[in-house]
Amino acid sequence: MADYKDWLSYKKGYDLALTIHNISKKFPAEERYSLTDQIRRSSRSVCANLAEAYSRRKYKNHFLSKLSDSCAENYETQFWLDLSKDLLLISEIEYSETSKLNTETGKLIYYMINNPEKFL
Repeated sequence: MADYKDWLSYKKGYDLALTIHNISKKFPAEERYSLTDQIRRSSRSVCANLAEAYSRRKYKNHFLSKLSDSCAENYETQFWLDLSKDLLLISEIEYSETSKLNTETGKLIYYMINNPEKFL
């Protein structure tokens, strides 16, 4: 594996972060310092933690710790997506597409956690 950018989990997570950034541009101004910042931060943190995991892949426990952080950020992102939908800030289609991508990313991270030897 040449680079963390080759990981499917990273590619899908990165696509999700870009999608969320674009979708959240239409959020109301009063949400700028709460929902908008939070959903952007958590979605970006998924990939940031994957990059950190890659840099620590020589040490299995450190690697798994960063993957665990990435997984937690993925769950947080889903919470913000759920809230955005329920507050009617994103459409059902946007919610469905982003939730699907978030779930796929989470499954890939979970696979990495359960099979670290394939990535170390």
